[in-house]
Amino acid sequence: MNKITRSLIFALACVAIAVVAIRILPASAGEKKELTAEQSAMREKLTPIQFHVTMEDGTEPPFRNEYHDNKAAGTYVCIISGEPLFSSKDKFDSGTGWPSFTKPIDPSKIEEIKDNAFGMVRIEVRSKPGGSHLGHVFSDGPAPTGLRYCINSAALRFVPDKE
Repeated sequence: MNKITRSLIFALACVAIAVVAIRILPASAGEKKELTAEQSAMREKLTPIQFHVTMEDGTEPPFRNEYHDNKAAGTYVCIISGEPLFSSKDKFDSGTGWPSFTKPIDPSKIEEIKDNAFGMVRIEVRSKPGGSHLGHVFSDGPAPTGLRYCINSAALRFVPDKE
């Protein structure tokens, strides 16, 4: 199998897992955690999907999100802190249905944590300034980094470049 075929199979598996998580996990969620005062305040400011993704480590539906096919020039900032995280210059179409980037603007603003959910090992990506879940990073991206930061639109706000 060549690298493109492996990447496509992996992307399809990620989409399938996300669909299962979206459809099954909310319905089967056990005990609800007590919200901190900060989370309660965030619940008031964010949409339900933004809160689910950023505060509950959720995933939005693939292809049915705001930025997966955004081609405009600009900066993607953390929906919680407003800190610039990703540039449209580093965005590419991964075919997964989520915005994908080859690198963050400033790696010091990103936290990467090992994630063993759903029976596989992944690397979770979090916004350090916002303390929020963004998505995951995979090692099947294009050159020059070989990385694919697969990020939920709901965790971002797009700021277009000024002309």
